Amino acid sequence: MTALVEWFVLPFQFDFMQRALLVSVVAGAICAVLSCWLTLIGWSLLGDAVSHAVLPGVVLAYLFGLPFAAGALVFGAGSVALISVVNRTSRVKEDAAIGIVFTALFAVGVVLISRIPSDTDLMHILFGNVLGVSDSEIVQILIMAAVVLVAVALKHRDLTLYAFDRVHAHAIGLNPRRLEALLLGMLSVTVVIALQAVGIILVVAMVIIPGATAYLLTDRFERMLLIAATVSVAASVLGTYASFHLNIATGGAIVVAQACAFTLAYLLSPSHGIAGRLAAGRSARRTRTGTGDVPTAA
Repeated sequence: MTALVEWFVLPFQFDFMQRALLVSVVAGAICAVLSCWLTLIGWSLLGDAVSHAVLPGVVLAYLFGLPFAAGALVFGAGSVALISVVNRTSRVKEDAAIGIVFTALFAVGVVLISRIPSDTDLMHILFGNVLGVSDSEIVQILIMAAVVLVAVALKHRDLTLYAFDRVHAHAIGLNPRRLEALLLGMLSVTVVIALQAVGIILVVAMVIIPGATAYLLTDRFERMLLIAATVSVAASVLGTYASFHLNIATGGAIVVAQACAFTLAYLLSPSHGIAGRLAAGRSARRTRTGTGDVPTAA
């Protein structure tokens, strides 16, 4: 018992672990909330696009001595606008436009990294560096997280209606384009929040897996938000602890923990998992047999 308590308490003796846990939990909670809407709307690929497209903005921000968040926000919003322009002004479909824009911008970022001399390892932007987060970066993350939470609190019902039925939302006087712009703006901010925790490459997992996991476990949206946040925060804490005790990459450990949670939901969910469907199938066969509908041999 003493060893278990020491396992949990030991990381809190180090300032860098206290900051890492704080950032991981905040990023996990914010990503989980937004992931529920992304899952329902079907914007998984768009989340991937924004997470990769911010790379050149981060590199340029470093080059000009600006906060990483500033460059990431500009390029995140810019990538969304560029995808929309390409889709609406050409025959190229949305999925192709997303693929073109995010791969092009990500490639530009990789080229910039290879050409800019740096005392700071910009590769940390790709894979995360939550153990090295500074106090000023924590302040930026907390401010951006507060902005997203306030927006969610004010527009929660409108965003939910938009996710389920855009036509009905428009019919009752809501502006679907404004709600779409709000969601995309929150997505850009959320991606920037998660950068420090898991890096650009793994951000898409943070904004998709929690919502997808909760989607398998419930049919009620309010409960889906709660489950997604619980799963994501638990995975963030577990991943950060694992990185400390096992000396492994923090971002990777967090995403692996989330993937394990999704796998359990996929296999064991009573209503939408493999086990649930198998049990429902057996129950249906027993019901048919009991009412005289006896299966015939092949």
